[in-house]
Amino acid sequence: MAPASVLSSAARWQRWAVALVAALALFEALWELSLAPLRPAGSWLALKSLPLAALWWPLARGSRRARQCASLLLPLYAGEGIVRAMSEQGRHAQVAAMATAIAISALVAVLMSFRAQARA
Repeated sequence: MAPASVLSSAARWQRWAVALVAALALFEALWELSLAPLRPAGSWLALKSLPLAALWWPLARGSRRARQCASLLLPLYAGEGIVRAMSEQGRHAQVAAMATAIAISALVAVLMSFRAQARA
């Protein structure tokens, strides 16, 4: 039987992963609609938040498959943020850097939830 601290650690990382993926989905949509859109009236790039939004409910239920999908998707969001933070200027670069930080944090939380679950 696993110690209670290991189980609570797995649950804690799982909750962080769910919260950070939800935050990233919301931030990605806001990025392209109002914070720093590619075009002044908003952009179709806001649809990039839909895969994260679709993963949110299975992640919240604790689906291992959803965490696997998230661990494959999140590096793409981090990569996009890095590229746009380096290639754009001003507010656009700041928003991209923030999206990168959220994506990397979410990826760490997902990976740590796997690790904590393996220990349990």
